[in-house]
Amino acid sequence: MTHHEDQENDAPTRPIRLNDKAPVFAARTTMGVRCLSDYWGKWLILFSHPADFTPVCTSEFIALEKAADRFRDLDCELLGLSADSIYAHLAWIQNIEERFGVQISFPIIEDLSLAVAEAYGMIDAFSTSTSTIRSAFFIDPEGIVRALIHYPMSVGRSVDEMLRVLAALQATSQGDLATPEGWQPGDKLLQVPPTTVEALRSRVPQATGNGRDWYYVESSK
Repeated sequence: MTHHEDQENDAPTRPIRLNDKAPVFAARTTMGVRCLSDYWGKWLILFSHPADFTPVCTSEFIALEKAADRFRDLDCELLGLSADSIYAHLAWIQNIEERFGVQISFPIIEDLSLAVAEAYGMIDAFSTSTSTIRSAFFIDPEGIVRALIHYPMSVGRSVDEMLRVLAALQATSQGDLATPEGWQPGDKLLQVPPTTVEALRSRVPQATGNGRDWYYVESSK
């Protein structure tokens, strides 16, 4: 991390919120040092896991790796993190390859000092353990946090849901569209609600059938 970056983007003193600037970092990973700036210009999902070698985390890593190309097709990189050492990370991914035939292709941050975990609020403030909760931060190409999801240690994440959220964020990134409940890529998007009488009246004639279709626009890609 450069001194300039540190001044420009100090870690927030409050929990990260939607549309915050993601805290910068420079950390050792299983694939060398990674900085937040390495991912500028593309999407990034930074996610934490409580500990290496645990059954839930192992199931998540296998599922994430199997979907890694789908994330990359959406111009998104994956970056894992836990408080375990780089040596534990390397032993774990080797174990995954030997036992399950899956090679992990994304880096995992070593965060023994908890610097990144604390900057991103990945540590439960009321826990006596330093294990990180299951957090996922969706960071856009400009380094802005567009979504964040926290799970307890006992609940595994859904990789399909992570892909769905990423696709939804990209489909609505211009701010004039939204996704309805249960939206999937290829489904119709919603127009944002009108804020003036004129805008409302210009849209109402488009209504058909039961009158609700006027909210919908063309299908997403």
